[in-house]
Amino acid sequence: MKSLAICVLTGTVLLAGTASGCKPEVEIQLTDEKLLDLVQHQSFKYFYDFAHPASGMVLERNTSGDIVTSGGSGFGLMALILGMERGFITRQEGLEQLERMVTFLETCDRYHGVWPHWLNGGSGEVVPFSPKDNGADLVETAFLVQGLITVRQYLNDGLAGEEELKERINTLWEEVEWDWFTRGGEEVLYWHWSPEFDWEMNHAIRGHNETLITYVLAASSPTHSIDSSVYHKGYARNGEIVNGVDYYGIKLPLGEELGGPLFFSHYSFLGLDPRNLSDRYANYWEQNVNHSLINRQYCIENPNNFEGYGADCWGLTASDNHQFYGAHSPTNDLGVITPTAAVSSIPYTPEQSLQAIRHFYYELGDRLWGDYGFYDAFNQSQKWWTDSYLAIDQGPIVIMIENYRTGLLWDLFMSAPEVGEGLQKLGFSF
Repeated sequence: MKSLAICVLTGTVLLAGTASGCKPEVEIQLTDEKLLDLVQHQSFKYFYDFAHPASGMVLERNTSGDIVTSGGSGFGLMALILGMERGFITRQEGLEQLERMVTFLETCDRYHGVWPHWLNGGSGEVVPFSPKDNGADLVETAFLVQGLITVRQYLNDGLAGEEELKERINTLWEEVEWDWFTRGGEEVLYWHWSPEFDWEMNHAIRGHNETLITYVLAASSPTHSIDSSVYHKGYARNGEIVNGVDYYGIKLPLGEELGGPLFFSHYSFLGLDPRNLSDRYANYWEQNVNHSLINRQYCIENPNNFEGYGADCWGLTASDNHQFYGAHSPTNDLGVITPTAAVSSIPYTPEQSLQAIRHFYYELGDRLWGDYGFYDAFNQSQKWWTDSYLAIDQGPIVIMIENYRTGLLWDLFMSAPEVGEGLQKLGFSF
């Protein structure tokens, strides 16, 4: 393993002999715990440094100007908790950002209680995600509400400022009209609604994919709940989400061929604890572990002979690429490795994920590591290395490392009584 120079001021890692401009510098081999500390801390900084100054909401990416993301801000809410717990920021600093975010969410554009995908972080006005996607986004709202509920469970009763913030979060949560997104009683939820284009996007939310949390929260709502049949007939497609095929000798309980992009096993499970979660269709711990292992084994097999793929360099998921952006997976493979894929799978594949983290950090070094942790993606076959950061990719890194280490975000979210009631309503054991 090559020696690296690491800036002890910023955590920036550089190939030995190239650490000019960062003093002092040391030659060091970190323990795995210290390496995880560093990856979490640097990745967390994205959610603090790239919080919009007016609203506290999180920028879509490090270059997105005033555009903030509702789902990525949900991840940011959860990141603030571990930032306070691990001393990356003070509790007062965290509470001040939480206050700004909740105030913004109370006053920005919403439709039937549902937030858009993108917003202007200064004005609170919707920013169209696509020509007809200029209204409500139910899935991004679910990611946001997952974060809000987790924060509510973290805040203290009896402290005036925190108790008031909890009540304001309750109001936001209760105002989301999940049942309205069945379009008048259909047995499925719909992703988008626009005040200009109505239901023209016509995107029914069906699984298995990253949207499980949407149905869990819709069933858990104390004010606008859905019937269990909406989950079973809509998301589960009357059982058609079941896969059951062995890939590389590993059984995949649910989903598409070879499992799809790895964010399917991350976004819904930042708060939703899969360790003991099961329903009539699958054991979700087995699903997420095996999905991760299949994704890794595909990269080891590397049927397209892309440069760099292997046991220590794996992970296909949605990210930037050398063309623009894509949802990379074994069935949509462009040669792009995205660090969040392997890193965020660490609860499921700890040894294999740590192997990838060491490779990304020590072997790829300054090509892949910057002020906010691992850059978004790279393609060695194309000699392409990005310097971008995306909220939806940095968030799972911070959160899933914490769930691996302490289970903190899982424990908080699952402690919400409404979540337990919703899961029971849908037939889950947990």
